[in-house]
Amino acid sequence: MEVSGNAYSLIKQFKKFKIFFSLPTPWNCFAMLQRLYVHNFRCLENFELPIKGMPSALLIGKNGVGKSTTSVVLQVFQSISRGINRVRDLVNAKDFARGRSDVPIRFEIEVLLNEKIYKYILAFDLPEKFKELRVFEEQLLVGGVPIYSRKEAQVTLHTSSQNREALFLVDWHLVALPVIQEQSETDPLRIFKTWLARTIILAPIASLMTGDSNGETLEPKRDGSNFGEWVSGLLSRYPAAYTQVDKYLREVMPDIQDFLNEQIGKDSKSMIVRFEANNANLSVDFKDLSDGEKCFFLCAVVLAANKSYGPLFCFWDEPDNYISLSEVGDFVTSLRRSFQGNSQILVTSHNPEAIRKFSNENTFVLGRKSHLEPTLVRLLSEIPVSGDLITTLILGDIEL
Repeated sequence: MEVSGNAYSLIKQFKKFKIFFSLPTPWNCFAMLQRLYVHNFRCLENFELPIKGMPSALLIGKNGVGKSTTSVVLQVFQSISRGINRVRDLVNAKDFARGRSDVPIRFEIEVLLNEKIYKYILAFDLPEKFKELRVFEEQLLVGGVPIYSRKEAQVTLHTSSQNREALFLVDWHLVALPVIQEQSETDPLRIFKTWLARTIILAPIASLMTGDSNGETLEPKRDGSNFGEWVSGLLSRYPAAYTQVDKYLREVMPDIQDFLNEQIGKDSKSMIVRFEANNANLSVDFKDLSDGEKCFFLCAVVLAANKSYGPLFCFWDEPDNYISLSEVGDFVTSLRRSFQGNSQILVTSHNPEAIRKFSNENTFVLGRKSHLEPTLVRLLSEIPVSGDLITTLILGDIEL
């Protein structure tokens, strides 16, 4: 597809600034989450999500079974990698499953990067007379070899080619991962933190997506409220991403002409979307688009980001929200098609059309009998379902 004149002007505008047409990721074009483990956190006890080898996967289940809680766990990891390391900003005493504070909250994540398994373990406890949780255990291993380990306040940096074993103390109310100094571009710490920071975790609130920006980022917020900054960051660093965004938008909104990121102040920009049909033109502020149209833009930027500076991991909580029934199938299919082979997307849904776009082999069913019991998870292929799946889900006849 040819780049329009307006698009070309936009790219020229960005070329005046600091531009990198190909910023390589610190991992080798392959990044996939293998396993997520959670214990004693809200409704998740001894909860394991094995998604090794699944470019796309779906979580389904009734309300309150832990689908969104899974995204909260992922966001804890993401927040740490983005520099938020005060424990009280990540978890609190209310997060213990059924108030059971005598057992630590435990998170584990395993991801394949650079053909090696990176495993990060983080546990929090609440000793007697403590007012807030502290770090009980923390460890990063690469290929089974520890990079650093921690027990309460004591951190051990293990021997590597750059340094000999070192010991130091960290405030037990701070997570160590963001404060350990990276040694080089290829340092496993840098590789892991960069991948985590660039994960995309979404539960967008369309009314908060204004298209305005006062800066640039490659780290979108869960609610989409910094969407304008994300668009600015993406196009500033990867101008060719405009073509990818434009291509998708033309598929779902055939009358779109282009979109502009107009300067409205010294450091401020605002997105304008232009439509053309029957020799007539219409310009619309991004904030005035419908909620569904904003989600089309969000999807377009997700696809472009994955192609431009991926491979990425994306968790999207109910991507079918705001999308009309006739458009849901194509919307979900576009997401699944973009995350193939070397990247990964995990979504939740209650929408029959979205659920139909996944198979029994990559659909996980979450469930629990009451709020006093932990969540169970099983692959749909392991559960006997008689008749149509959607009808069975509507009737609530799936038993884990």
